[in-house]
Amino acid sequence: MLRRPERLQFAALCFRHSEVSGDIEVLLITSRETRRWVIPKGWPMNGKSAPAVAEQEALEEAGVKGKALAAPAGSYLYLKRLQSGLKVPCEVQVYPLEVSGFVDSYKEKGQRKKEWVSADEAARRVAEPGLKELILSFATAMKRETSRKAATG
Repeated sequence: MLRRPERLQFAALCFRHSEVSGDIEVLLITSRETRRWVIPKGWPMNGKSAPAVAEQEALEEAGVKGKALAAPAGSYLYLKRLQSGLKVPCEVQVYPLEVSGFVDSYKEKGQRKKEWVSADEAARRVAEPGLKELILSFATAMKRETSRKAATG
């Protein structure tokens, strides 16, 4: 059986620090068709870097602004169902994006639900095993970094 080559997408792992616990919270959105919990993602765009694409997708799909890190937190694989019904393997490079603000009007407003949740809850809600793992490892790394900064003053 021939395997189609993987396609590449870029995603934003939108996060903020909880005012109560200081832990990170992750912004999840629902997909438009299946209503599964996902993170903003999309196809490469001519003339835009991968982090810039992640920022654009976060703005269009969730109405959030922020600066994506230059290096991805990791990647995961999933099967993307195309409009034709064909499923193709996709690799998604995920760029952390600390949310700095919100916009009132954005491209997909009203087409998706969005919700801030703990990293543990985000990992429970998303379907893709690789994305679950990525969210949890990112949260652990952020917690370590916060503890390190607090210890060094």
